Amino acid sequence: MKATSDGVVAMGDLVLAEDELTPVITKLQAGGVEQTAIHHHILHESPRVLYVHIHAHGDPVKIAETVRGAVALTKIPPPSPPAAPAASPPGIDTAAVAKALGYGGRINGGVYQVSVPRAEAIHDGSFEIPPSMGLGTAINFQPTGGGKAAITGDFVMIASEVNPVIRALRDGGIEVTSLHSHLLTEEPRLFFMHFWANDDAVKLASGLRSALEKTNSKKPSP
Repeated sequence: MKATSDGVVAMGDLVLAEDELTPVITKLQAGGVEQTAIHHHILHESPRVLYVHIHAHGDPVKIAETVRGAVALTKIPPPSPPAAPAASPPGIDTAAVAKALGYGGRINGGVYQVSVPRAEAIHDGSFEIPPSMGLGTAINFQPTGGGKAAITGDFVMIASEVNPVIRALRDGGIEVTSLHSHLLTEEPRLFFMHFWANDDAVKLASGLRSALEKTNSKKPSP
């Protein structure tokens, strides 16, 4: 949620089982929370899940109550106390990954997470949407042993960047698993490309860096 002069603008996504989709959408619509995209992000997960992107503008309490009511219709577990931060995920050299990628990240739940914002401002109507509301390229490294990691996340791109990024990812041995929009009226128009691989973490970081260089991403701090 981002504060505005007349409430908040809210964005995000819900991860749902297939049988949860229709009840959740019905509940959200009844409370004035809109859907901007419904799709898959990965290819071979089990059980199969769908991602429902949501958008709302207005009273923050009403929006929160609506989303809570929708979540109550799912098997999403209640929140738990945050775990103590780990010093480093086992089996992955995060310093070497950050050097190869060109951007540093943080450890969250045993996963090394990197967020790369775009350089230009993104607007939806009269609102500027910050990268923290899902508009930064997201890269996640989950260690799988022996210096390897499973990577997933999504690139945030304008139209002219889509195919150069696809080529760079494939050259780096990284699968493209989905390509779609997450919003309806953003400017400039954005496309979100999800990816997957399980290989040497530093090697994958180098491939991801090549793809990032095809985008108008904000340069890392010195």
